[in-house]
This record gives sequence, structure tokens and C-alpha cells, in this order.
Amino acid sequence: MTTPDRQLALVTGASSGIGYELARQFAQHGFDVVVTAEDDELASAAESLREYGGQVITVRADLTRYDEVERLWTETVAVGRPLDAVAVNAGVGVGGEFARGTSLEAELGLIELNVTSSVHLAKRAVAAMTARGAGRILFTSSIAALMPGPFEAVYAASKAFLHSFAEALRGELKDSGVTVTSLMPGPTDTEFFERAGMRDTKVGAGPKDDPAEVARQGFDALMKGDDKVIAGSFTNKVQGVASRITPDRAKAAMHRRMAEPGTGDASGDE
Repeated sequence: MTTPDRQLALVTGASSGIGYELARQFAQHGFDVVVTAEDDELASAAESLREYGGQVITVRADLTRYDEVERLWTETVAVGRPLDAVAVNAGVGVGGEFARGTSLEAELGLIELNVTSSVHLAKRAVAAMTARGAGRILFTSSIAALMPGPFEAVYAASKAFLHSFAEALRGELKDSGVTVTSLMPGPTDTEFFERAGMRDTKVGAGPKDDPAEVARQGFDALMKGDDKVIAGSFTNKVQGVASRITPDRAKAAMHRRMAEPGTGDASGDE
């Protein structure tokens, strides 16, 4: 049941994976939620979220399109309540050799979703939140933001952009009442690797973190107002610390070994 006391959150990419689990965290903690994705799974995800007793508003949208981001924002405003939190989570990966193994269309689409739509939605949310003097924003970046990403070159760069963008906004919004948090998971058990064409890589076939745990850590960091959280396994946290002193050339070589096509056993990927 919706009451005036319930806060409102917006979650993008909420039909599955980390996005769905973030929406579930909000719903479990007494938020009403606006959830968006472009696929058919959104309806069933919303039904599951309604089990927590709050209002769940679905907006099916393709956020690679400017007008669809605008429509998402318009429909969120039309709820008629202040937006207390937004999880800018929608994203996609493209794996493979940049020179011959990936398509330009896919990589430009990645930039439209991971980068352009994130900036677009943040522009609307930040303006509304700063005018009100309150709000929380979470960007789903990645541990990949901390290193060059051979065979995921555009994806890793997009996540580096998001992390830098989040930290910069946080600095701008100091003392505004609006906090910004960067969520930086490692390999997570979602549809990401299959969709990115990376099931035959070491990272795609290797162990992965539970998206529910990643989302819980992200939600907790958001609610505490932390600047960032390297979520998931202890290995991710060690990697985050090591990245501060490891040269980019060495980090790129490590990422190449993990992401090069044909280096993993796809049959081991769940």
C-alpha cells in the first residue's frame, strides 16, 4: 500500500541483474519505485517487487534514445512526488577485438546507453534534487573503471567515465543535500557476459558475485552517503587497492588475459 510517508526511487535497467536487485532493496526498505528497462522481463520484475507492498510504476523505454529518456523523466515527474533517490544502472557490454571483432554500431550504442543516457538522466535528477535540497544518486560503474580494458575497450572506458562523473558531481554538490555514490562491482552473475559475447573468456567463465549482495552493498553505501563502494568479493576490494599503485600497462595486460576471446571454458558459465 502506498502512503505519503514512503519515499520514491527511480531505477534504470531494473528488469534483471543488479538493477532488479537494487529495485528490490528500495522496495524492501519502504520505497515506492519507478522501474525502467526495454525488455519484456520488466513486467514480471515489477510484479515480484509489488510483493513488498509499495507502489511499482513501470516505464518501458529504450534509453539509447534522447526522447525516451525525456519520456522516462516526464513519467517520473507525473507521479507527483519528489524523487528521493535514483539508481542510474542501465548499461551494456561489448566484448571482443576492437579492430575486427566488434561492430561500430554496437559500440556507439554502448556509449549512448552507458554514458549519454546517464548524463541526460543525471542532468534532470540533479536539477530537481538540488532545487529541493535533498536526494541520493547512485551510478553503477565497475571495477573495470580502474584499469584499461583490452577486449572491452569501449565498455571499460564508459565505466571509467561514470566513476569520474560521479566523483565530480559529488564534489560539485557538496553541502547541497544531494549525495552521489559510485557502485563498482566486479564480475557478477548476471546476463552481462552472454549479452556481451564474453562467455568464452576467463572472466566470463570464472566465478562471479551474487547480484543481490552487490546491490545490498550498493544500497547501503548510497544510504550512508558514501562516495563509492567496491562491491562483491574480497578479491574485488584487493584489486581496487592494488590498482592505486599498479601501472596502467600492467593492469591492461592483466585485463587482456581475463577478457581475450577463447581463453575460457564457456561450458562452466552458469
